Amino acid sequence: MNRTISQKFRFYSFVCIALLLFVHGYNLNETYLQPFSQVKESLTFTTFLEYIVSNALLRFRIPMLFIISGYIFALQDYQPYKQRIKKRFITLMLPYFIWSAIGLAITFLWQRHPITAKAVLNAQLDQLGDNRPYLEMGWKDIVKRWLFVPIAFQLWFIRSLFIYNVLYPVFKWLVVRHPSIWFSIMFILMLMMTQFYFIEAQGVFFFTVGIWLRKNNISLEKKPAWLSLYLCWLFFLGFSVIKTFMAFEFEEYQPITVIPMLILHYVSVIAGILAIWFSLDKVVKWFMTRRWFVWATAFAFIIYGLHIPLLAYATRLSYMYSSQFAYYRLLTFIFVPLIILLFCIVTGAALRRFVPSFYRLATGGRGI
Repeated sequence: MNRTISQKFRFYSFVCIALLLFVHGYNLNETYLQPFSQVKESLTFTTFLEYIVSNALLRFRIPMLFIISGYIFALQDYQPYKQRIKKRFITLMLPYFIWSAIGLAITFLWQRHPITAKAVLNAQLDQLGDNRPYLEMGWKDIVKRWLFVPIAFQLWFIRSLFIYNVLYPVFKWLVVRHPSIWFSIMFILMLMMTQFYFIEAQGVFFFTVGIWLRKNNISLEKKPAWLSLYLCWLFFLGFSVIKTFMAFEFEEYQPITVIPMLILHYVSVIAGILAIWFSLDKVVKWFMTRRWFVWATAFAFIIYGLHIPLLAYATRLSYMYSSQFAYYRLLTFIFVPLIILLFCIVTGAALRRFVPSFYRLATGGRGI
């Protein structure tokens, strides 16, 4: 992998994780957004902006991260498979357990003070729907949340990524021997939002796209001659706008409404990945020649692991003290993610400086 591609991988990995704060920072009444989610509140500038940013324009990030992950894992085929899986357990699952525990600890501490406890309760972040204080739960409930349904819900990504790494030999055989059949089936399953425990069709689809790109030596530097970036940007931006308006206009979850929104969503995501990857080389080059930006990219994993549940709790805390001001929802959506982003970077720098051994373990050796 040459320097240009390496820099693009580092740039987009950091940007995708940093933008995650705005995806998780929305404060719509619909607290869990899926590709086909409809919004049961009035269409205003604030609600439109939050939906189009969180559930349309920035939805390219996770698929892009899966593609990068699949490509890099396929790039390492010269290493023994068992050795790679052992290494990935250390770099993915150990950080999973650490940040899941940190999320529990943060929640416990916030539950200890009446004001912050109210913010925790208002966030309704528990994946099992039980938002009681942890002191009222048994140890089995806490262990279940630590291992399987972390309060830091973003950790699903590295858990699923580890499983995909384990399944890599199967995926490689399928994409090398039967790519057309494989991707046709997976695209349909992706549209159907198919999931089996910790394996979900969207993640598998884009992870195996990364494998396919590497195994077929597809150039990631030069835009294919057949690809129109104009059409990619048109589909990416246009379909995002259309889907957002549909989310406010539709009133019932029926196949006639859900299916078009899913199709618009995934076409927009794929178009967005192509448009962003092949159009912004000058932007990537500019940022990757800035020392402050390269320094910040080292803390991408800290941002990923730490921002939830802090972001959700800080958003609700902001509501409690700013609801009397005009445009408080919009201001919260803009500034709270930025504050948490800066806090995560500063925390990462402090951990790397003062407790490097813990930093190395918690990040899987990233950013050392």
